[in-house]
Amino acid sequence: MRLVEAAGRKAVAVPGDIRRKIFCQQLVEQTLRTFGRLNVLVNNAAFQRTHEKLEDIPEDEFDATFRTNVYATFFLTQAALPKMKPGGVVLNTCSIEAYQPAESLVAYAATKSALVSLTKSFAKLAMKSGVRVNGVAPGPVWTPLIPATMPAEQVETFGSNTAFGRPAMPVEQAAIFVFLASDDASCVTGELYGATGGKTPF
Repeated sequence: MRLVEAAGRKAVAVPGDIRRKIFCQQLVEQTLRTFGRLNVLVNNAAFQRTHEKLEDIPEDEFDATFRTNVYATFFLTQAALPKMKPGGVVLNTCSIEAYQPAESLVAYAATKSALVSLTKSFAKLAMKSGVRVNGVAPGPVWTPLIPATMPAEQVETFGSNTAFGRPAMPVEQAAIFVFLASDDASCVTGELYGATGGKTPF
């Protein structure tokens, strides 16, 4: 995990396991000790692995996928929200897989559907404290997760089915997160922003 103070260009890497509630609580507390405040929480960590057959998905992998993608988002938001002041922002990285699930990404797609629901529920609860909650739903994005979790033949064609014929680069998603975290989005909450390369189904 990385704690960042944008104005002071300060970043602190904190090793730990966000699948564990206690670490998520400790991370929020360390953020407050280090910076004195918590303005923006971005839930971006994820795990995926492709499987051609449903019966090939191991139970421990299914559990780890939900713990990384869903539990961590829940635990971090649960710990952070009471500490955030009006004007604070929570951003969840969702996915087009929540709306167009691939048969080879059963567990991952299900977690992203859960994050869409959590985003909308969080937004209603957080607005009572003046905190906005939104989600970004990317399509194919070239990250280290892709070559690490897909067969080589899928990696070679990854993102070719978008309007651009290629996957997005992470920097192409960044501006959406910056917008949603900024005062320019002061009237935006409970929304899912598609950045799918022309594949947005919503």
